[in-house]
Amino acid sequence: QVQLVESGGGLAQAGGSLRLSCAASGRTFSNYVMAWFRQAPGKEREFVAAISRSGGSTYYADVVKGRFTISRDNAKRTVYLQMNSLKPEDTAVYYCAAGSTVVERVEKSYNYWGQGTQVTVSS
Repeated sequence: QVQLVESGGGLAQAGGSLRLSCAASGRTFSNYVMAWFRQAPGKEREFVAAISRSGGSTYYADVVKGRFTISRDNAKRTVYLQMNSLKPEDTAVYYCAAGSTVVERVEKSYNYWGQGTQVTVSS
């Protein structure tokens, strides 16, 4: 089992920044591909970003590429999502996910999920 706890959400103005963190406990953190997904009101959950076990490879949804950066610190068992140039359409609940055998952009690939953290971007 892996337990994931997100933090760092909140309210930001358009053009501003937020940094999300996801702390993991349980099994060996470095065994898992980590990802961020988000779900806006009335919409399905969507892929945002993923990072490989070592951190050497990253993957982004086109809508966040160039604005968001995913990173991980395996010693601290934490994955981060730095969000810059925020837009109102980034408003959503952001979820951290972990998977051992994944297709990075595919939600069903991930075995473990956090409870989510709300991000609200005002115009």
